[in-house]
Amino acid sequence: MSHRFDADELRARAALRLHSAPVPPRLGDDDLNPTARMIPEGEAPTPAAVLVPLVTRPDGLHLLLTERQPHMRRHAGQIAFPGGRIDGEAETPLEAALRENQEETGIQPAFVEPLGFLDSYITSTNYSVVPVVALLRPGFTVTPHDAEVKDVFEVPLSFLMDPAHHERHSRDWQGHLRYYYAMPWQGRYIWGATAGMIRNLYRLMYETP
Repeated sequence: MSHRFDADELRARAALRLHSAPVPPRLGDDDLNPTARMIPEGEAPTPAAVLVPLVTRPDGLHLLLTERQPHMRRHAGQIAFPGGRIDGEAETPLEAALRENQEETGIQPAFVEPLGFLDSYITSTNYSVVPVVALLRPGFTVTPHDAEVKDVFEVPLSFLMDPAHHERHSRDWQGHLRYYYAMPWQGRYIWGATAGMIRNLYRLMYETP
């Protein structure tokens, strides 16, 4: 791949390719499953936001992700972006993403440089998620929220932005095969909505038109 995965190039690409404000949902977990849909039709989705945090390391940019605790009622043990529900109509997606990121990872908002928005994404649990792409400034510390987050870890952006690693996997659901993106990395199984949003980051930022 010919891309440079550093902060300066990311800022330049973000200015040209990311949305400057949240957009209506155009992507979701049902995109690969026209005959095995799970997202309810006609039911208003729950607004949510996640932070897509990128960290500068000596070998280039890394994407920061969380691993949920195995005892969680929903999505136990899954890999996810820091994020959650938007708190009422007064809170913006950016505010929600920053708040949830601080609650889950302990990273203070002062260390977050927002760059723009990906396409909003509808999950199979009917959440309308606004992904906020951001750079983390040097000096931040990570303190995972013990009740929700088992681990906070990083994956090289060069790995995630290689379409050869955008695998299509499937599982049985009520007698139908449901397909989803998966990006296994060093024993971590990145899949579902998280992988779908990473795939969207690639399509918006690095895919050749």
